[in-house]
Amino acid sequence: MSSGIEGTWGELLIPEFEKPYMKSLKSFLHEEIMQNKTIFPPGALYFHALNKTPYENVKVVILGQDPYHGPGQAHGLCFSVQVGVKPPPSLQNIYKEMKADLDLSPPEHGNLERWAEQGVLLLNSVLTVEKGRAGAHQNKGWEQFTDRIIEIINEVQTPTAFLLWGAYAQKKGDNIDRSKHLVIQSPHPSPFSANRGFFGSAPFSKINRFLLENGREPVDWDLNTQH
Repeated sequence: MSSGIEGTWGELLIPEFEKPYMKSLKSFLHEEIMQNKTIFPPGALYFHALNKTPYENVKVVILGQDPYHGPGQAHGLCFSVQVGVKPPPSLQNIYKEMKADLDLSPPEHGNLERWAEQGVLLLNSVLTVEKGRAGAHQNKGWEQFTDRIIEIINEVQTPTAFLLWGAYAQKKGDNIDRSKHLVIQSPHPSPFSANRGFFGSAPFSKINRFLLENGREPVDWDLNTQH
């Protein structure tokens, strides 16, 4: 696992690759591959979220847990799937809330790259998973790496919005400076919890209001202009 991270993110994160936890993670992934296990997303897309949303562009962070573990789904952006793959249930619920909040029609695809290109960092806490085994790569080192990414964003002076869906993401965002950044917390959009307060939380309009108040360009959340 070479870094493969471009631009300022690459410079900021180089020190992490020399740390014991990252070397241990690299060995673990190498071992999994040697055992012919299928890992998602493909190696070239491990750091897709960072390469798609350069450090200088970040204005929103959406935090996920780990990648989708079905064939053809994961491509390095949380909640997003590749074009041609049916949007999973959590993403369908995100689209429903987007419709309720902003009256935007849900797209037929599940690709969120258009958000990433506008400065929405779609960051999973764990960046890899074994095919068919949700959570298989948890507690192997990725969490420490993505904690560092959150820490770097938290340190910047530019006000940034963090969207933390579910208890896992909220715990990971415990140290965010709420006097400077906007932190929106609600239940996870999964079918098991969306009815407990995710629906009706209006996160998209809240984020845009915050960005405008802080002199930043709002996000055009409409995904129908893509593909």
